[in-house]
Amino acid sequence: MQRNLLLMSDAIRYRGPDDHGHWVDACSGIALGHRRLSILDLSPQGHQPMFSLSGRYVITFNGEVYNFRELRQQLKGFDWRGNSDTEVMLAAFEAWGIEAAVQRFVGMFAFALFDTAERRLHLVRDRVGIKPLYYGWCGDTLFFASELKSLCAHPEFRPAVDRNSLALLMRYNYIPYPYSILLGARKLPPGTMLSLDSPTARESVAKRFWSMEQVVAESESNLFRGSDQEAIAAADDLL
Repeated sequence: MQRNLLLMSDAIRYRGPDDHGHWVDACSGIALGHRRLSILDLSPQGHQPMFSLSGRYVITFNGEVYNFRELRQQLKGFDWRGNSDTEVMLAAFEAWGIEAAVQRFVGMFAFALFDTAERRLHLVRDRVGIKPLYYGWCGDTLFFASELKSLCAHPEFRPAVDRNSLALLMRYNYIPYPYSILLGARKLPPGTMLSLDSPTARESVAKRFWSMEQVVAESESNLFRGSDQEAIAAADDLL
């Protein structure tokens, strides 16, 4: 398991040249790898995969949560070890639960979170899919990564072009989710959390935590009524 994990993470070494980490729990059948590009916390305290303070959650995370400093101020009673947004995310999961915490995140992110208490794996992608997250199956084993190159590095994966996806590419000039160019590999839709109770269980629960259609519908029922100058000022505040 660890050898396969190393092969997969080394395939995207250029994505994170500053550090790398691996965590394997053979009893649970879970293995997480990470390639780190140090941006917010350059110290070893930002190393991933990272455990929450209680040890319940372990995460490998790609992206940035822009409002982590505000969230950190809201989280009381935590003994902070560093200054990374990843540590704040883990504290938020412990304080508010996973979905409630994700609802508060403002940023771009794709992460895998393992709950050691419930022995449940969660794959989560940001609201509009800025950060990629691919997943697929090798026999009865789920595997996932931020690039297809990692999936192709798994010894049991046999990459082959999905001809239906190729037809979609020719029609739209891109491949819409949940499809990818390779058979057996899928893109997690934006604003979605995929949860599995076992690494070998194909029965997964996919849940949308954000919907653009819902936002548009709510906006249409609550139209802006101000002047042009007020609209300009409001847009400036949002930006």
